[in-house]
Amino acid sequence: MFQVGDKVVYPMHGAGVIEQIEEKEIFGKTQSYYIMHLPIGALNVMIPTDPEHDIGLRAIVSPQEAAGVLERLSALEIEENSNWNKRYRDNMLRLKSGELQEVARVVKSLLLRDSARSLSTSERKMLVSAKQILVSELALALDRTADAVEQQIDALLHE
Repeated sequence: MFQVGDKVVYPMHGAGVIEQIEEKEIFGKTQSYYIMHLPIGALNVMIPTDPEHDIGLRAIVSPQEAAGVLERLSALEIEENSNWNKRYRDNMLRLKSGELQEVARVVKSLLLRDSARSLSTSERKMLVSAKQILVSELALALDRTADAVEQQIDALLHE
């Protein structure tokens, strides 16, 4: 169980800080929820604390792991699939995993594809979302601003 002040990752949404744990009654059922603040987008989300609602909530990576992901980003291997549907499904599975390395793989793949040819609307939305998820965790783990992390990612991938 997480505590107030813990930095966590909510897959498909990004990293944030647990600001409160409170009981709420929703649809006639009282349950305990984490109230998590996502700094990018200034969003607050309620996440059930009950382990039976396992949604992949996890602690953010250590600063060393975050730095390692940035160091390996430009060398990270990606699979290029020409089938749009398969590529989209594979990338969605990577994002849903919530694993930082897999999110980085999606960002790199889509950025490279975008520089070679234009992305579809769906893939462009996925790129924006994946980049937000990646940047939010790296910024919290490295105690840096989201803008600084995003600029570093862009510099690494546009070498």
